[in-house]
Amino acid sequence: MVATFTDVRDFLPELLRGLVITLQVTAGGAVVAVIAALVAALARLYASAPWRWLATVYVELFRGTSALVQLFWLFFVLPHFGLTLEPMVVGIAALGLNVGAYGAEVVRGAIGSVGKGQWEAATALNLTRMQALRRIVLPQAFVAMLPPWGNLFIELLKATSLVSLITLSDLAFKAQQINQNTLRTAEVFSTVLLMYLGLSVLITLAMRALEARAARGLRRGRVT
Repeated sequence: MVATFTDVRDFLPELLRGLVITLQVTAGGAVVAVIAALVAALARLYASAPWRWLATVYVELFRGTSALVQLFWLFFVLPHFGLTLEPMVVGIAALGLNVGAYGAEVVRGAIGSVGKGQWEAATALNLTRMQALRRIVLPQAFVAMLPPWGNLFIELLKATSLVSLITLSDLAFKAQQINQNTLRTAEVFSTVLLMYLGLSVLITLAMRALEARAARGLRRGRVT
């Protein structure tokens, strides 16, 4: 049977409702990932031994285990310890922490790529380590870390399809549900494919625009 797309408008509203959930998990997970990555990277580079150890455990644990298992652990295992979280919170936390573990290495590498001369200049200006990080090192590292962060955000977007396994009706779940009810497999999944592709392209364009703006700001002596 040759697939037609005349009925897309019939199931598009349901897909859009699923898309809202996907966007919420992606946006929330991105915030968690950035915060976790910055904290973990700075802790591994500059914190005292106990904090460095905790940051290393976090990075290795979340990089070395499956995102699906992490999702299940937070949703199904934590209640055994008396802590029950909403599915949305679990989805955002699990995916954000997972991506943040990879992002921590991106941040650490970007900071390490800043030349030692920048630190020496900061010392000559009598800046503290935190002042040097905030005013000199991080603005330069920020430009270097943006391209890999774009890839991580796209990976986060694609990983949101896992949250349907903890009762969230995201885009992927809505697609499966509609397909079961209508048997319009080609139309449903082709539409969803284009939706994910469109979101990935938007993330790429946004990160490139941010990278260009940050580079211009750095050339002017600041990141705007």
